[in-house]
Amino acid sequence: MYYTYDTPFGKMAIVSDGDAITHILPEDRVDKSSEKKATPLTDKTAAELAEYFDGKRREFSVPLSPNGTEFQKKVWKALIDVPYGETRTYKDIAIAVGSEKACRAVGLANNRNPIWIIVPCHRIIGANGGLTGYGGGLDMKQKLLDLES
Repeated sequence: MYYTYDTPFGKMAIVSDGDAITHILPEDRVDKSSEKKATPLTDKTAAELAEYFDGKRREFSVPLSPNGTEFQKKVWKALIDVPYGETRTYKDIAIAVGSEKACRAVGLANNRNPIWIIVPCHRIIGANGGLTGYGGGLDMKQKLLDLES
């Protein structure tokens, strides 16, 4: 089930399996065949995101259950471990998951991150310190990094 909420980046769908958040995505990308229903969990997630956007929240407490490969899940866990206001490179994350040479695979896992912002893939930058691809666009990535600085 999912429900849509207004954010500074437009309407976002927060998707839940009933026990945990599985996706956060633009409203136009949600599977409309699933039930649209606000729940205490989607409402709490929306409230935590609003606090984040207002600069009042640095960590999230909602349960997460992203679907992916074991490698992707290791990468997403490593992303959550990157502190608010800090960045890491793809190589840093590859080292953190025990696959130093897997920088491209880390990039692909970032690209498939279904719970953006809460699983902060925007904090991952290129080896030269520059911004690299971001599902929401580089402008959004820069805005999220600026919010955290």
